Amino acid sequence: MCGIIGITTGAAAVRADPGAASGDTFVDDASEHDGILGVLLEGLARLEYRGYDSAGLALVGMPDAGGLWRARAANGTRSLDDLVKRAADAPEGATAGIGHTRWATHGRPAEVNAHPHVDCSGRIGLIHNGIIENHVELADELIADGHHFESETDTEVLAHLVESALDTGRALGLADAVRSALGRVRGAFSLAVVHADEPDLIVAARRVSPLLMGVTGSAAFLASDVPAILGLTRDFFVLEDDQIAELRPGRLTVTAADGRQIEPARLHVDWDLEAARKDGYDEYMSKEMHEQPRAVADTLLDRVLPDGTLALDEVHITNEELRAVNKVFIVACGSSYHAGMMAKYAIEHWARLPVEIDIASEFRYRDPVLDPSTLVIGVSQSGETVDTFQAVREARRLGAKVLVISNVVDSSMAREADAVLYTRAGPEIGVASTKTHLAQIAALDILALYLAQARQTLSPADARALLRGMGEVPGKVAVALERSTDVEAVAGRYRDSPSFIFLGRQVGYPVALEGALKLKELSYLRAEGFPAGELKHGPIALVEPGTVVIGVATRTPIWEKMMGNVAEVKSRGATVVLVAGDGDEETARHADSVLWVPPTEHLFAPMVDVVPLQLFAYHLARLHGYDVDRPRNLAKVVTVE
Repeated sequence: MCGIIGITTGAAAVRADPGAASGDTFVDDASEHDGILGVLLEGLARLEYRGYDSAGLALVGMPDAGGLWRARAANGTRSLDDLVKRAADAPEGATAGIGHTRWATHGRPAEVNAHPHVDCSGRIGLIHNGIIENHVELADELIADGHHFESETDTEVLAHLVESALDTGRALGLADAVRSALGRVRGAFSLAVVHADEPDLIVAARRVSPLLMGVTGSAAFLASDVPAILGLTRDFFVLEDDQIAELRPGRLTVTAADGRQIEPARLHVDWDLEAARKDGYDEYMSKEMHEQPRAVADTLLDRVLPDGTLALDEVHITNEELRAVNKVFIVACGSSYHAGMMAKYAIEHWARLPVEIDIASEFRYRDPVLDPSTLVIGVSQSGETVDTFQAVREARRLGAKVLVISNVVDSSMAREADAVLYTRAGPEIGVASTKTHLAQIAALDILALYLAQARQTLSPADARALLRGMGEVPGKVAVALERSTDVEAVAGRYRDSPSFIFLGRQVGYPVALEGALKLKELSYLRAEGFPAGELKHGPIALVEPGTVVIGVATRTPIWEKMMGNVAEVKSRGATVVLVAGDGDEETARHADSVLWVPPTEHLFAPMVDVVPLQLFAYHLARLHGYDVDRPRNLAKVVTVE
């Protein structure tokens, strides 16, 4: 998840707010650099926790340099160290500057793709968080008008749109040019722009992606996240969707999309730096669970090309080759494996292809039968999971086509693949997968539609209609998260239960497995997940009075059979907790406690139904006093077999 910081000031040094808490303050020689440059470098360092693969900054207003000075570095987690070294050559006397840490989405991690991006003249500098959904068609139009692009990013189109508005006289100044440019884009963004011709001005805007600002006597500053500028002030102004801000030394002006001046919302922050990194949440896991609607929405963005077809991120497999595929294998571990199990239903239903699911660590040791008509899909949050990477490599050795789902651009697995579909969840710091899991399910559903369209088992119109339906999921995930307090109350009732059984059928079965995994990871309690119909073949022997059984009972095509299985455990004295769709009193009658979720089309339902199970595990772990961010014995990325 990218980070933004910017500052404009007429002072040689930047003073901290004297009311800031100890340990939060910026100093005049921050990062051994003075003034604006020091604030930018220290602010970028404070955004490191968000994850990044490159970093950069731009300065304007230097009397001896002229124009705009820019430095960028793309060396993974060492990018900031490299940027600090390059900043040693920065000209003195800058009046404004912007800085950025990038988590790659469009374009590989490389210096040419790092922000800030510039226009053709090199006098406009721009940084951006988010995704410009219609960047392809805008870039084609700008190239036809004579603009030259140097990067693979969606962001660069914004710099050229601003340039075009200024050159064609559609704008009276930088703020008008930004307003004109944003009137043409679709997608999510927060951005900051500087121009060498207006060297004390930063123009900022947002839609969906957060942005906040602050003002002191001689400075104004902005950031995507509180930690970047905490210590300069504790009183912030929050930019809302489609508002545009003009920041000058000691002054802030905010206007609506139509140019009307408005009073921005205010925010006072009493957090220390560590709490600020968590946006006020108690733990990273809680923060990341609440980022899930955005993670799913971002993964869905920018997936329809101008011709109406669906798009992956990197593709070296033709539609003819996909039509020749006669079998799909999905290889993954842990929560990624459960996402793959959910995808099996979607791929078989929409693309009419048989799908096998394999635990990645077992895949290559069972002598799998693969050939060029086989598609192997590797799913990994990091793209570095050694078991999954080795499974993908074995698939390539045997001649299969390889497609990778990953949250990290240019990861080892991505480089091994014939095609890649990136989730856009941003970095996940909590060890237990939450937002990356939901983003993987969304990405795999997109892939199922892509395969169906390529194989002509779904028309482009039907695929786009399903994708639009998927667009409703982030809102439903948000509703499920709003019920965290209700889930906490249910968790409290079963705090002293020593073990749990999770049940599900059809797409509800992998949801049950994920719920059991989360409870084991976080609460260290015995929890097992089963297909509900398998109970009578052995697991029902575990059920006795007081056994807590948690069932995923939203309305799938085999809901009635699921309720028959619930009746089986209920009659043997089990305490039953059910995940049920809002208003489904018929299901609720079978439960001692209900975890309510908004009803969802059944193939999309896992993204919603898993949320209360995440919350249940989270709250139960907290009730036991455990560290939910760092469960014992677990690592975020598994790099040994």
